[in-house]
Amino acid sequence: MDSPPLRAKPASALPAYLTNGNPPSHASRDKKERENLYSSIKASNEGRRAVDLENTETLPYSGNSYYSKIAQEQRPEITSHTNGPALKHPHPRAHIGPYEAARDPRDEAVPPTPPGTSRSASPYTLNPPIDFDGLSWPSLGTRERLEATPEEAQARVKKLSGAVATILECLGEDPDREGLAGTPERYAKAMLFFTKGYEENLRDIVNGAVFHEDHDELVIVKDIEIFSLCEHHLVPFTGKMHIGYIPNRRVIGLSKLARIAEMFSRRLQVQERLTKQVALALAEVLQPLGVAVVMESTHLCMVMRGVQKPGATTTTSCMLGRMRTTATTREEFLNLLNRK
Repeated sequence: MDSPPLRAKPASALPAYLTNGNPPSHASRDKKERENLYSSIKASNEGRRAVDLENTETLPYSGNSYYSKIAQEQRPEITSHTNGPALKHPHPRAHIGPYEAARDPRDEAVPPTPPGTSRSASPYTLNPPIDFDGLSWPSLGTRERLEATPEEAQARVKKLSGAVATILECLGEDPDREGLAGTPERYAKAMLFFTKGYEENLRDIVNGAVFHEDHDELVIVKDIEIFSLCEHHLVPFTGKMHIGYIPNRRVIGLSKLARIAEMFSRRLQVQERLTKQVALALAEVLQPLGVAVVMESTHLCMVMRGVQKPGATTTTSCMLGRMRTTATTREEFLNLLNRK
């Protein structure tokens, strides 16, 4: 049986919205998305109420707990097994206790995996991969830093240097002694370099290096060295990232995969979010049939302090499209990663 004819190729392989700055047709990069992005960042920084483990009446699964009361206020149709009738709409966690409202809307339960697929359709994210003002997943002060004048940039370094000098004093050191005389300024400049990814955007990173190619098999770049800072302790985590995708008549310059990983890693990060950001950004640029990102790293926050386990490594993954829904395709990708 003859295969259907291929569609005519457009003049440029680069999606139009990456060239002219206009959002794609699905309009997911509008003002509302940016408002959601900033509100989610703000919500993640709000205070959290500690659970009193000595008081059983305030434990998370007790009917008198703070979380249970909030849940009943927000969703009155869902009540405690001890304080009211059975759930009107049974919750997936009903067997362990009364429903609790998620502290973050992103934590709400997702529908179960539909029959016929090996994993749910796609990972849920509130934040768009590309901010069409020119930044990708910016934090609150990113634009101010990006658009700073030379005088403002110098003032930022001076302010950061003063903060480092204060830290040294609090540690019992003399920031004016010979060995530490220039350390505050050096560290300030180093921190700005470690977080330079905040000043970069995906459009400039890709720089038009998307090309038409009738290739529909896996493309994988392995062992991309990653250096990032844990946002919880501001100490490094390092490792390797493996990126693969199945083209849909578009391929990207191989070096751009490493540059995208570099851009997102040069920020205050957690490994789980870093993995997802790289996958979603690549999916947005190429619109491929599938994307897979796997990252393996060592976190100094659990090596130099805390549990102090030097041999521990952390592996995270994010699968999109066919890489997520088709088990055999996902297995092929993982098997190719393990080949030496």
